[in-house]
Amino acid sequence: MLLLQRSVSKSLLRHFYPANRGNAKGLLSAALPGGAAGHRNKSAAFPDERERTLIAIKPDGVQRRLVGQIMQRFEQRGFKLVGLKMLQVSEDLLSQHYCELRTKPFYPSLLDYMSSGPVVVMVWEGHKVVQTSRTMVGHTNPAEAQAGTVRGDFSFHVSRNVVHASDSPEGAQREIQLWFQSKELLKWECCDQTITCEDAKA
Repeated sequence: MLLLQRSVSKSLLRHFYPANRGNAKGLLSAALPGGAAGHRNKSAAFPDERERTLIAIKPDGVQRRLVGQIMQRFEQRGFKLVGLKMLQVSEDLLSQHYCELRTKPFYPSLLDYMSSGPVVVMVWEGHKVVQTSRTMVGHTNPAEAQAGTVRGDFSFHVSRNVVHASDSPEGAQREIQLWFQSKELLKWECCDQTITCEDAKA
């Protein structure tokens, strides 16, 4: 079938471009699937395929045993887990993470809450994972979060909203470096990665 396709394409090119017979091969290469125009470097076309974000299940989410359900949502969405830990967060780490909120009146109570119990922190990787994760998590205030989002389904109050998600690729990079050492983040290939990446192109 491919040989027939090439033969027909060559004939058409000779007919319509008689003065460019010497360049017919180049035109054919550009016109056929997989040719110069049809083939693009995967990483160049989709540079954010391996974008990463930080998701933290807060103490109320851990206490209510929601860790498995929340993780399942990100797995089912097609994202790849590359980092995972459970820890009692130090005040120093929290002060760095929430440095932009230090002047807010609720800052002391936020630190008390976030250090009141274990936190489960994850790094997820995938196409536009930061933006998609924010949509999945939902509005900061559960009263305004849509049903079907993590906060819309599980949260009761803005001060107990179950989960944190990075708000931008730059913010994600900063937070991941705060919470994880580079050796704690794994590089591995999912068996369905080719399929999910192809889907991402569409």
